[in-house]
Amino acid sequence: MGATPHLDIRNLCMAYGESIIQQNLNFTVEHGEIFVIMGGSGCGKSTLLRHLVGLMEPTEGEVLVNGVDIWNVSLNERDKIISRAGVLFQGGALWSSMTLAENIELLLTEYTTLNKKQIQDVIAYKLSLVGLSRYRDYYPSEISGGMRKRAGLARAMALDPEILFFDEPSAGLDPVSSRLLDDLILELRESLGATIVIVSHELASIFTVADNSIFLDPTEKTIIASGPPKLLLESSQDSRVIRFLTRTT
Repeated sequence: MGATPHLDIRNLCMAYGESIIQQNLNFTVEHGEIFVIMGGSGCGKSTLLRHLVGLMEPTEGEVLVNGVDIWNVSLNERDKIISRAGVLFQGGALWSSMTLAENIELLLTEYTTLNKKQIQDVIAYKLSLVGLSRYRDYYPSEISGGMRKRAGLARAMALDPEILFFDEPSAGLDPVSSRLLDDLILELRESLGATIVIVSHELASIFTVADNSIFLDPTEKTIIASGPPKLLLESSQDSRVIRFLTRTT
């Protein structure tokens, strides 16, 4: 792991107008780590993710990527930093009028100088990574929910990001599809060496993939626990954390 954390969040406060969502957030994500943001519904997990990927500016505090505060640089520099991240939104967020290949091609055409042959090679490689080589010409409506998540992941990886952000990747999936997606996430971390940040409330997934985590509480509006989820389950004395981690899956 590098001396400088991949992500370093310092005294972050998130608010909508006068309404504080979370405050005094301090945590780091190391290079190559799978880091989970967890907590109950309405605690601000997805809002925090939007702050980390540069979609929302903090009310207070810093979001440092490789030691650089993304909100204390020029817009051009921030765009360069953010372009090195890939995001998988809850529904996969694929363009329904485009095939899986075209969804990936759009990013490569827009943000790279690759020629047509190189673009097609990248598309083939990314779809092969997620096991969808045979489905390149399918539309999102023609494949299952689990396959749409994997297609969204292929698109998130299109530009070879250093960090991948996933918002509830297992939401809406059956247990088998969810486990397959967890296995894929672990494989991608091993093969690509990417840092992965996941918003999740799915216990099976959390215990399977997470190296480290934070737990957000909606009442105290801050982090009330941090560490590997399995260790938190064994050692936490906070009833809210234990209740969350011992739910029936």
